[in-house]
Amino acid sequence: MTRQRNCLALSISFLFGCTVHAADFDIKNATVLAEDHATMRIAADLLRRDLLAVGGGDTKPASKLADCREVCIVVGRHDSPLLRDIAKAEGLDFSALAGKWEQYERIGIASRTKPGTRLLLIAGSDVRGAVFGAVDVTRELGVSAWEWWADVKPKVTGHVAVRGERIVSAAPSVRYRGIFLNDEDWGLQPWAAQTFDPAKDIGPATYARIFELLWRLKANLIWPAMHDSTKPFYQVPGNAQAAKDYAIVVGTSHAEPMMRNNVREWKKSDGPFNFFTNRDAITRYWQRRVNETTGADAMYTMGIRGVHDSAMEGADTIDAARAGVTDAIAVQRKLLADAWRKPLPHIAQALTLYKEVLDIYNSGLQVPDDITLVWPDDNYGYLHQLGNPKEAARGGGNGLYYHISYWGRPHDYLWLATTAPGLIRDQLQRAVATRTDRVWVVNVGDIKPAEYLTQYFLDAAFDRRQLDRPAADHMQAWFAEQFGAGHAPAIAGIMREYYALAWERKPEYMGFSQTEPTTPTRQTDYMAAGGEEAEQRLARYEALDLRAQAIGAALPADRQDAFFQLVQYPVRASANLNARILRLDLAAQYARMGRPSAQYHAGQARNAQDAIAADTAHYNALAGGKWRGMMDAAPRRLPVFLEPVFPAYGVPSRKDCDVAYPSPLSAQGGALWFTRGVPETKMLTVIQYAAAPLRWTADQVPAGLRLSTADGALDATNGYEQRIAVTYDGKGDTNGLRIGCGDRRLGVRVQVAPGAAVATEHERIITLPAATAGASAGWAPVDIGSLGTAQRADLALPSRDDPAGAPALSFAFHSHTKAESRLRIVAVPVHALTSGNKLRIAVSLDDAAPVTLDFGTVGRSDEWKRNVLSNTAVRTLPLPALAPGAHTLRVHALDPGFVLDRIEVVFDGAPAWYGVAPGARKYD
Repeated sequence: MTRQRNCLALSISFLFGCTVHAADFDIKNATVLAEDHATMRIAADLLRRDLLAVGGGDTKPASKLADCREVCIVVGRHDSPLLRDIAKAEGLDFSALAGKWEQYERIGIASRTKPGTRLLLIAGSDVRGAVFGAVDVTRELGVSAWEWWADVKPKVTGHVAVRGERIVSAAPSVRYRGIFLNDEDWGLQPWAAQTFDPAKDIGPATYARIFELLWRLKANLIWPAMHDSTKPFYQVPGNAQAAKDYAIVVGTSHAEPMMRNNVREWKKSDGPFNFFTNRDAITRYWQRRVNETTGADAMYTMGIRGVHDSAMEGADTIDAARAGVTDAIAVQRKLLADAWRKPLPHIAQALTLYKEVLDIYNSGLQVPDDITLVWPDDNYGYLHQLGNPKEAARGGGNGLYYHISYWGRPHDYLWLATTAPGLIRDQLQRAVATRTDRVWVVNVGDIKPAEYLTQYFLDAAFDRRQLDRPAADHMQAWFAEQFGAGHAPAIAGIMREYYALAWERKPEYMGFSQTEPTTPTRQTDYMAAGGEEAEQRLARYEALDLRAQAIGAALPADRQDAFFQLVQYPVRASANLNARILRLDLAAQYARMGRPSAQYHAGQARNAQDAIAADTAHYNALAGGKWRGMMDAAPRRLPVFLEPVFPAYGVPSRKDCDVAYPSPLSAQGGALWFTRGVPETKMLTVIQYAAAPLRWTADQVPAGLRLSTADGALDATNGYEQRIAVTYDGKGDTNGLRIGCGDRRLGVRVQVAPGAAVATEHERIITLPAATAGASAGWAPVDIGSLGTAQRADLALPSRDDPAGAPALSFAFHSHTKAESRLRIVAVPVHALTSGNKLRIAVSLDDAAPVTLDFGTVGRSDEWKRNVLSNTAVRTLPLPALAPGAHTLRVHALDPGFVLDRIEVVFDGAPAWYGVAPGARKYD
């Protein structure tokens, strides 16, 4: 017994425990016995279903210990009569679980009171602790959390066993962990109403499936769907009971105080939703819901905003708003105290500091100490502000509200889930550093297709040690769980590229339009250099799609539906939307240049639009129509999604054959430019302007160059153009490259700029990736940014005004162009860590005095909009007299949490690239 108690005292990870009984515990034909409690019975049923799915054995329920056969799994609270009696009879002691939050002890034993029976006991500190103990058994059997929600079918095996040693789970890192169902109008709600739920809405059948998913993700909190398209949670019979049965804590969003869904529950007949002029009606409205929810597992949203996601009515000044929120909270707390008849600190309450509420709070709002402060992101994945040490010490603690799906300005991203996992990691590390650990809620939209990002967020919430390893490691491990270890590296590589392309520009933003107010689409900034950047982006997406197709073809049939949902649809949809938009841009640009490929690109754009429609129909038909109505490829019908006019172009008047260079709209656009000592590849295009079939061949290739192909056909299948990759080895001769095209012999102009031992110019641009800086205490690499790795000023650094003594990154570079230039410092658009910090660096070039740059943004300014749409924040310094030669640039950290992406020295006449200029080192 002493050894068992010592094992309990260790309170180690939920996956590792003290070895007392280390046998391989066979549970294939186990009976499952649950405590006589609704939640425990549901947990036991989940466990039985998973056992049958994995082993296909003779697994049955038991109503009492006497019904158990050779193997029995027992699930319940440690202090329930069932577990208490078994512990006493078997000489076990679960008392160390008393008072713990969502923990469990699991142990396999040979029963001494029922000879011939082996018991796998799962004793929870509370109801959810026991549930998570059952979930960990299914995880150990290889059952994915997404076995239903993404059709990841459990692998059938003849040997169904778990470890029998004692396991004591650790407490969750975050007390309340959950999801917000939001913007459900084009996916979850129509699917539930038309396909799945007998309630013809998001009703108890849907919520039961969602709550089971939360169990499998070891989460405990729901903010229910609340748009006008959906009947309010508490108005659908069975919803509240389902939450109770699954022991899920019900909260509400920032716009729904006191469990009220104002958008559907507040009636015009009740008068204005104005707390200053209609206080009594609003108070009665709140009181009715408090009375309905008293005693439930609930977390009340405090304060007041407008009827929906809008500012508080009747407050003309911030002082008036602060006074109104203060009074509203006082009224709400009295309602809670009167109804619950228990001390207010024992009633979960939260104030979400969203949008204008953050301004009200920062103006001096005094919030009662036991209310949890929930800090939101800016809707685009960047936490606006976190608690300072004083706020972290509050009795109610601190929480966060995060988006991986959003409706609103400057542009929605409701269709595909493309938030970079590395960004999620960075932002959650900030939360950990500021002791933000009471509540973590993530806005998942319709749940699908945000499966992986939802899991990553909630895995980190349950065990913050997940944030200690690179996000890519977690992702590869997750794909191994879904598709097997053999395929996981390749699939994870595909998804890393998927997130990298979306980091530069999300698919939903490719129209370069905005919403609220909605503006029309325009030519993308990928065309600013003449089209090469668009061509390169298309090539990356095409290669990605081919990789995904190859993996999909290699997977077994029982993984096809899951792969389409989790990988192939988002990859192909992103590729095709980019193709439709960029190819139309290329068509227009090449038509202006008289190139015959204009019509080819317009046709390819139409094909891409058709492919989006076909893939979306296929998604909705998966699993025999199970997901009918879930996927909509044009949420809110914004301009970027609408089918455009596909133009028709005539035959160009020009009739010869020629070559085109990558950067026609720059000072160096008439040649292929390389840098001595730097191996690099550039694209050359051979064009048959006459739009008649013709062959070309490389007549002469100098020793320092290599072509991707030495000949080819120019015909309608490629738009009478062919792109050739010309690779320079960094040292050899480049003179004399000649192309034979019909009767013409074309000399290709190749220029080689001077090289250097350090970073130097590539087409009048010097790119200094943050990761190439010399190591510096006070800065550390993070796995985000346009190149895959950036540098972050340590979260524990103090803010300072004087650069002297501040941690500094150092960059060496060499220039040779004699022209005016500018220094572009490109950062990741994070916000200041807390209200006590800013977001500043100081930059010093050579021996010049440091220049302080503040990257802070104000509210929803135009600058902030540009930042979140591009995932960049830019400051520019003119360099009118940069002499050719060696230079040193230093970047000093003045505030914690600043993230440097890259630095560019851009000379006049350089090509205008939307993203990273070619030649910069890439990081995977």
